[in-house]
Amino acid sequence: MAIYLDYNATSPVDTRVLEAMLPYFGDAFGNASSIHSAGQHARAAVDRARESVAELLGARPSEIVFTSGGTEAANLAILGAVQAHTFRNGTGSESKKHIITTQIEHHAVLNTCQELERRGFEVTYVAAGSDGVVDPEDIRRAIRPETLLISVMHANNETGTIQPIEEIGRIAGEADVYFHCDAVQSAGKLPLDVNRLGVDLLSISAHKIHGPKGVGALFVRPETPLEPQFFGGHHERDRRPGTENVPGIVGFGKAAELARQGLGQDTRRIGALRDRLEEALLASIPSVRVNGDRKRRASNTTNLTFSGAGGEALVIALDLEGIACSTGAACSSGSVEPSHVLKAIGLSDDEARSSLRFSLGRSTTLEEIEMAAAVIPRVVNRIRALSPRSSAGQRQKEVTAPSR
Repeated sequence: MAIYLDYNATSPVDTRVLEAMLPYFGDAFGNASSIHSAGQHARAAVDRARESVAELLGARPSEIVFTSGGTEAANLAILGAVQAHTFRNGTGSESKKHIITTQIEHHAVLNTCQELERRGFEVTYVAAGSDGVVDPEDIRRAIRPETLLISVMHANNETGTIQPIEEIGRIAGEADVYFHCDAVQSAGKLPLDVNRLGVDLLSISAHKIHGPKGVGALFVRPETPLEPQFFGGHHERDRRPGTENVPGIVGFGKAAELARQGLGQDTRRIGALRDRLEEALLASIPSVRVNGDRKRRASNTTNLTFSGAGGEALVIALDLEGIACSTGAACSSGSVEPSHVLKAIGLSDDEARSSLRFSLGRSTTLEEIEMAAAVIPRVVNRIRALSPRSSAGQRQKEVTAPSR
């Protein structure tokens, strides 16, 4: 029986989402920009999906821009806001060239900021505490007269830790600085209201909430200038050209609808399952610790350090046992560097490399959690026994042959 515990990487498409999408691969194949009836049928479906995504965020449909995913949405938010200001003000004294973000952001944000540094912008990377939470006052202290944009994620993709977005939003508003929030891992898991959060830009992705891959969205407050990142037709109110991915957008709309309807119930059930798994592992495996704030985090995520056991070896061994999990962000898979998030909150390289992320979803069952709780300790003990980095493992290796 396969046990999937990597929902922060992606989630299975809900059968109701697939059913909503299927007609738009077949008979309802029209281009949503065409004025004939086939095109207008597709346009109506896109409009309904836009309304559904807007409702998930507490936004208006006109404030939603569809993209190819969360990465494009974050790029459009950051580069689009920066370029809109630069083109409007030029490169003279009136141009603002300072950006604030954090050390624990997703690479969609970090690598975009690093690219801006190569273009002559200054970026301040604010640290998080050992609990994984960024102090809003550190954001306030980082603001300068030339600060243009702040970008802080809502729920961390590796630890699930939730950032104080409302407080940071107030600080950004007081300073008249644009504020972007990466909410890819919080959409559908936490209540979202863009006005309460005080964000100007907010990015989400469909495949994290049982929707299809290849489609995301960016909330853009009407008064926020945004420069498109590529050029073509006048789609998405001139902010994102290109023929609309109608089946994907329809699927996103249905996924958003289902996420909004089940938010409270799903959150409580998944949180109880996560806690059951976490408590079982802490009780049955020595030298294990939870990374990040255990109270202030998304209900579906736990990140654990198994001292003396290599994370990649654990992932492979658990996969052979039918359990899928990860060492961190899926987009960093194959990287030889330890998690930048875990290092930023104070873990050593060895500790970061000995950590696993377990993330649950709507399809996770109690039976799966109980099976995982029984299998994981045995696998950890076996990997520790084989690990040259663990003195405890060395002692165990001397008296116990590794199980097969």
